[in-house]
Amino acid sequence: MKEGNEKIPKKGSAFKRLMAYAGGYRNFLYASIIMSAVSAVLALFPFIYLWKIIKEVIEVMPDFSRAEGIVHNGVMAVGMALISMLIYFAALLCSHRAAFRIAANMKVTALDHVKKLPLGVIDSMGSGKARKIIAESAEATETYLAHQLPDTANAMITPVALIVMLFIFDWKLGLLSLVLVGLAFVNMAGMLGKKMAEDMRRYQDALEDMNNQAVEYVRGMPVVKTFGQSVFTFKKFRDSISNYGKFCMSYTKMCRRPMVLFEVSINSVFAFLTCAALVVTAGGNITDKLVVNLLFYIIFTPIISTTFTKMMFMSENNMLVEDALTRVQSILELEPLPEQDTKKNTVDYSIKLDNVTFRYDGADRDAVSGISLNIPQGKHVAFVGPSGGGKSTTAALIARFFDVKSGNISIGGVNIKDIPKAQLNDMIAYVLQDNKLLKMSIRENLKLAKPNATDEELKRALHLAQCDDIIAKLPKGIDTQLGTHGTYLSGGETQRIAIARALLKDAPIVILDEATAFADPENESLVQKAFDEIGKNKTVIMIAHRLSTVKDADEIFVLKDGKVAQSGTHEELLADNVKDNNYKKMWEEYRKSVTIVSSDL
Repeated sequence: MKEGNEKIPKKGSAFKRLMAYAGGYRNFLYASIIMSAVSAVLALFPFIYLWKIIKEVIEVMPDFSRAEGIVHNGVMAVGMALISMLIYFAALLCSHRAAFRIAANMKVTALDHVKKLPLGVIDSMGSGKARKIIAESAEATETYLAHQLPDTANAMITPVALIVMLFIFDWKLGLLSLVLVGLAFVNMAGMLGKKMAEDMRRYQDALEDMNNQAVEYVRGMPVVKTFGQSVFTFKKFRDSISNYGKFCMSYTKMCRRPMVLFEVSINSVFAFLTCAALVVTAGGNITDKLVVNLLFYIIFTPIISTTFTKMMFMSENNMLVEDALTRVQSILELEPLPEQDTKKNTVDYSIKLDNVTFRYDGADRDAVSGISLNIPQGKHVAFVGPSGGGKSTTAALIARFFDVKSGNISIGGVNIKDIPKAQLNDMIAYVLQDNKLLKMSIRENLKLAKPNATDEELKRALHLAQCDDIIAKLPKGIDTQLGTHGTYLSGGETQRIAIARALLKDAPIVILDEATAFADPENESLVQKAFDEIGKNKTVIMIAHRLSTVKDADEIFVLKDGKVAQSGTHEELLADNVKDNNYKKMWEEYRKSVTIVSSDL
């Protein structure tokens, strides 16, 4: 956190929890609250001067030349209004300055914590959900602090001053005014409280789920378009939209009756006073004082409507902020993996899995179960098998995206739990099937792997990754900006740039997880050549469905149902006479698919 290093409280009011992010800017918030309260009191004085003008006009009529205080009272009314506005404007300046800093500190705090979390935890959470929590929750608190907090102080002081003024001029009319105010308050209370807080939580959950599923749907759009499917193909996305719609409808219906009664009550005070005055004066008992006071109350009481409406929405917004803080706290409570500080000296870069078992949180079965295998230094191995067999999970465990539930994984004879995070990260280059390039230049993307890389090193990495044709066609070469307001690359081109980044890292262990999955035929051959370069003198683990890419591996591990079903070279596995030869079946199916595609062409 940039300002202050207070421990963030898990419980307490929204204001108290936000103050922990404020650091030295908390005084701006206190000043904002005080100035807003002062502004609220001063804003009522123009009504007093207006009452004085009305009173004087009625007292001197029809000889208005005797009215000597109208100009003075008018100037005072305008002056008080202007002073109130200026003080309120100063309050907003203070609240905005603090709000922006607190929102920034909240984001920085959450992102700093996310950086410490293993990649698997963030991936399991879902990118849409993580983005919404960090970005939108901080934005919600920003709006609350910048506008609603000063308005809260304003709204809390105004009713007190209102009640005092209602009883100063005519306590009977003041009491009548409070009858409908009390009725409005009862109806407002019916829409707030613990039930409202729970409904706000459910609303945010529904929004969060829909946002997360929308991200996954967009990612799967190529498949939808290719096979002519509809949104109903993505049942989770459809259900999230349906659940959100049902909740909003039921919540709206629940609030309909109390909201209507609240609006009618709070906006009918002047009408109620008028009717009461007609009843009182039915016998002709009309005095100048009654007329003056009645006019004052009819003009003055609409403030009650505005104030109570503000209070109602502030209570709702306060619940939204508390929910946002709770969601940010849910990220801060995610535990990073235990980490050692002392650098370990490994014998080599061989990898050993000893009876490794792992299960994802909430799953009903193990993702991998009792896996034991050895990968000697410098060897190229492949993980193959049906979807859900545990290939990517095993690779993720080696990179320590998660910690095993039981068993051990070691590199060079050292348990990876005992290897500091930075050291382990330097050991492993991980190329995913859907690598991402940040919206910056290619040079900057490459330097993420090696910040001090020279131009010669960058050019060499790009050349070995078969990227020469990509760089040649870009307007600014290696300095071309990618993404928004820049250039977009195809999936295969992005993959080759990602491989260049991995080459630049020059890690002794390379994990290629379905790295050719999104490459077109032309790019696939270039990506394959890049793999040959990145794998030289490295310990390589390749995960692939296309068996042609792994048939030359030193050893192939067939994973099924989270276990190693078979292992050996391509020839050994094909010659294996076991009853259920999974690899042989997969190879035959692959050959058939290639034959069918070739005949179609």
